[in-house]
Amino acid sequence: MKRVFAAIPLFFLLASCCGGKEAAEAVRNLIPAPRSVKITGSELVSPSVFSLEVEAPESWDDEQYSIEITPKHICIRARTEQGAVWARRTLEQLRTPQGLYPQVRIEDRPEFPLRGFLWDDGRNFAGKELIFHYLDMMSACKLNLFQWHLTDHPAWRIECRCHPELNDPKYQRAGRDEGRFYTYDDIREVIEYAREAGITVMPEIDMPGHSAYFRNAFGFSMDSPEGRAVLEDCIAEFCEEIPAELCPLVHIGSDEVHIADPQGFMEWSQALLRRYGRTTAVWDPGLPADGMSVRQVWRDGSPDDSQIETDTPFLDSSMGYLNYYDPLLFPAKIFFHTPCYTGARSENALGGILCMWNDVRAADKSRVEHHNGMAAGMLTFAERFWNGGRTAEGYAGTLLPGAESRAMKAFEEFQRKIGRRKRTLWQRELRYWNPIHASEWDVELACGDDTVRCRAFGDILDLDALCRLHGIDSRSEVACRIWREEVSPCDTVRYFLAGFDSPARSNRISGGIPAAGEWPNGGYAEVNGVRIAAPEWREPESYAFRFNTWARPEEELPYTDEQLYWMNEPSEVPLHEGVNRIELGVCRRFAGQRFHIAFVECEK
Repeated sequence: MKRVFAAIPLFFLLASCCGGKEAAEAVRNLIPAPRSVKITGSELVSPSVFSLEVEAPESWDDEQYSIEITPKHICIRARTEQGAVWARRTLEQLRTPQGLYPQVRIEDRPEFPLRGFLWDDGRNFAGKELIFHYLDMMSACKLNLFQWHLTDHPAWRIECRCHPELNDPKYQRAGRDEGRFYTYDDIREVIEYAREAGITVMPEIDMPGHSAYFRNAFGFSMDSPEGRAVLEDCIAEFCEEIPAELCPLVHIGSDEVHIADPQGFMEWSQALLRRYGRTTAVWDPGLPADGMSVRQVWRDGSPDDSQIETDTPFLDSSMGYLNYYDPLLFPAKIFFHTPCYTGARSENALGGILCMWNDVRAADKSRVEHHNGMAAGMLTFAERFWNGGRTAEGYAGTLLPGAESRAMKAFEEFQRKIGRRKRTLWQRELRYWNPIHASEWDVELACGDDTVRCRAFGDILDLDALCRLHGIDSRSEVACRIWREEVSPCDTVRYFLAGFDSPARSNRISGGIPAAGEWPNGGYAEVNGVRIAAPEWREPESYAFRFNTWARPEEELPYTDEQLYWMNEPSEVPLHEGVNRIELGVCRRFAGQRFHIAFVECEK
């Protein structure tokens, strides 16, 4: 039987029937939701005895665990330390600020064995302390695989004694943390920190592409005979310093590159890593890998089955990248995604990896997680890949279903859990986040002499997707107008984030910050015929790029909070008692512009 996401999780029904309100609330908010929960008492308790039993049936997964909490005793049962770590993470969520716990019996295990997160250190060097922070976030979500992208065009971030040119700042991209790298001691420390948090580290040494620093340093490419000789030295040194028992998986990249002999290079590179006892992973699409390499599928969307080699091990990254989408809308896209296209583990469907690429130079690395919505994305990804199942009613993508649909009700319930996490454990991590709802809008899309009228749902509308749905060419200039009614019980002021641009934090194509007194991309928002004033821009008429900025000087201009509407202060919106008419508009002025509109209610 296939597990299907329902509007109300089973564990909540059990909690409501079997226990008190406080206990039910504590259990209801667990992320990811456990598979089986029974509340055994109505009072919150403060047990004085804690025990860990490592004797469990051989049939249990390495990550499987159980928890029983009684007035006197907390007992964890697991077959391995991995399961015990996840049990402790569940206890951290169950514990109230007063140190109390609900009386419960929990049985839990994940659907997919690998649930990962990727950080790109090649383009923006984070440093150990931030990496530890990301690992803490992963562990709190029960993610168990850290894909550490350690090399990319700007730099090689691994200590290299055999070829110190790779660490020489003069061969690296200016302004991209030149000369910064992780020593082997650093890498071993990160691996040990991750192990204690229940996480395996999978370094990614991207080859033969994404390697401008390599050609700068040596004057030849990785796939040349001279390049292979250098890589043999580097891989030998790395594998001696970081043995297979610490690092069994190594990702070799292999995507977005054209070389003379792709088959030969891949056979050589895979054999090289396997010589040192490593399992190799590769990107798909990418250069041709053999059946022993794990493929990481990165096509965005729900690819046709004919494009997926399901007869080889694969990881699903096709829900999209954190740096590409609106961070308030992207959790819905992840939530409505069916993991590994079936929702169930198999011999080859191993799980997935949520990716955070940061192509644009980041001046303040600590802002990257907020600019890209790491926390809510990670929580949602963890929920889907821990529990699996097909998306209810088949929804996918960035167009929200209606408010009364089972799918949207399930997402609203999940957002409520994120909101609690924001108020308690992750106040800093989620400070950028606000929930979105399936507000119903009348929509008018005017393109030349043609006008399309339709209805759409959501506090955020992906107008590019809406245009595709109605056959409007992505290169066309389009004017969009949306409107709805809002009923208020009294005269009041509410607060909304209005957004008319959602630039990808990768290619940087954007209408930029507009002139003083204007909203981005010719946008406007009005209530009862009165325009809402635009923010007072600190950098008006800046950051407008109608082209892809990869490897261009404009890519070195960091994103500031002002360029991203979800990082700005909300606008005051006065409503009178009764029915109010809300209208917003925006224009798509050039090909590649993110055609997007947002009106998200939030607290001041």
